[in-house]
Amino acid sequence: MAATAQQQPPPPEAAKPLLGLLNGIAQATYYGNTEITQELLRDQLYPEAAAQEFGALLAKMTGIVKSIASADMDSNQLEAFLTAQTKKPGGITPDQAAVIAKFWKNHRVKIRESLINQSKWGNTLKNINWRVDLKSQSRHIHQLNSPVAIVEMELGKNGQASLKGQSRRQIWKEAEKKTPRQREERS
Repeated sequence: MAATAQQQPPPPEAAKPLLGLLNGIAQATYYGNTEITQELLRDQLYPEAAAQEFGALLAKMTGIVKSIASADMDSNQLEAFLTAQTKKPGGITPDQAAVIAKFWKNHRVKIRESLINQSKWGNTLKNINWRVDLKSQSRHIHQLNSPVAIVEMELGKNGQASLKGQSRRQIWKEAEKKTPRQREERS
């Protein structure tokens, strides 16, 4: 971002459609909002723009947001990236760069969390409890004082809070470890 873009922010009315477009891209791409479509964005934000012109703007801004998000750019990286985009033929204007910087400052954490949640494959471990018990009563004397490990794991779906009473639990019992002498006594 050039120093002039930092000193003179774009007029609020001119920045609103672009900021709305960037928010729509984030909603559709990262937050899973299926109601946000290209037609909706065009009708609400750029009704006077031709379909091809809006499509080109949408593709350019989507590419920029995806580049910024995939690199999880900090403010210095973002400034260098946006400066390069303003100098590139067919790139963005300094006013657009200022709007993109404002958008990224407000959405960086949420987009990063969304990307992390999208990259997880399955359930996640929410909690684990374990203990070792010794048998104190048994029909057979050789089973007394044999250790049994009990492991309780609480699993939850990605991006969802799991409640202890509603979560799926698995209890594993470790098989008794027998010495060769104990095996001979049972035979």
